[in-house]
Amino acid sequence: MGENKVLQKKATREAFGDEIVRLGGLNKDIYVVDIDIGKSCKTTEFANKFPKQHVNVGIAEQNAAGLAAGLATTGKIPFVSTYAVFGSMRMAEQIRQEICYPNLNVKIACSHGGLTPANDGASHQAIEDMGVLRTIPNMTVVMGADYHSTRKLVAQAAEKYGPVYLRFTRDTMPFIYDENEEFIIGKAKKLKEGNDIAIIANGDTVYLALEAAKQLENKGVSVKLLDMHTIKPLDREAVVECLDTGKIITVEDHNILNGLGSAVCEVVAEEGRGKVRRIGVQDQFGQSAPYEKLLELNGITIENIVNTANEMLQ
Repeated sequence: MGENKVLQKKATREAFGDEIVRLGGLNKDIYVVDIDIGKSCKTTEFANKFPKQHVNVGIAEQNAAGLAAGLATTGKIPFVSTYAVFGSMRMAEQIRQEICYPNLNVKIACSHGGLTPANDGASHQAIEDMGVLRTIPNMTVVMGADYHSTRKLVAQAAEKYGPVYLRFTRDTMPFIYDENEEFIIGKAKKLKEGNDIAIIANGDTVYLALEAAKQLENKGVSVKLLDMHTIKPLDREAVVECLDTGKIITVEDHNILNGLGSAVCEVVAEEGRGKVRRIGVQDQFGQSAPYEKLLELNGITIENIVNTANEMLQ
């Protein structure tokens, strides 16, 4: 983990834009299927460099899914690029019927995940996306925590056969890792080892969980911290290991229903031990406001993570 990088910031959509260009240069079967928002989704450079590997279908998400499925049947590796709210829900039927059911090698790469669309309002804030798509068989669901982890996970998605949903942030996120850190889809990244309480976070909330863990450690609390970048398949072994503490807090920029918190609770219930507290979007739509304010309205803050931990430890 690159401690000296933590004050630098980049949006994870920029990581996708940079990595897809690298991948496109290495493999001519990598395609980008755009939906007329390449500037926002950071695919413009790819389109300029590799015009024969790029298709813009216009504002037609369902068509993009079908086109990508067709490309996959010919051996191409298409990345459909759009906003998370559209890539998960407007395309949901096509993803299920045309991509996941035949288990085709299509990647759904979406910017503007969670509350990061901020002032764009509830219509553009994808708070249900990972939950919707993790229920579809054959789908893998991934969200990196920062720029470098996202680049590594995008590269892994390109190598992995089958449908993958990749979720990115619109807003800039602090660097947590350096460029040499390695990631494996389906395997949680352990940031801290501890035995008093475990915190499992995903995506843009990993930095908040890391800062909360530092504050707790300053008070003598031993914290196990996981970056659960893959929601599906969930790293069950890592969750079970967290149960040795008896107490788990999940943190996510997503509805607490059917996201990371629910996935962890499923494992905990089946194991029959331990307690879980879920921090995330409180099953409510967002509104037009700054990103940090929206997090605060849902209790997705360093302060609330610390307070929740202290309550569980009493």
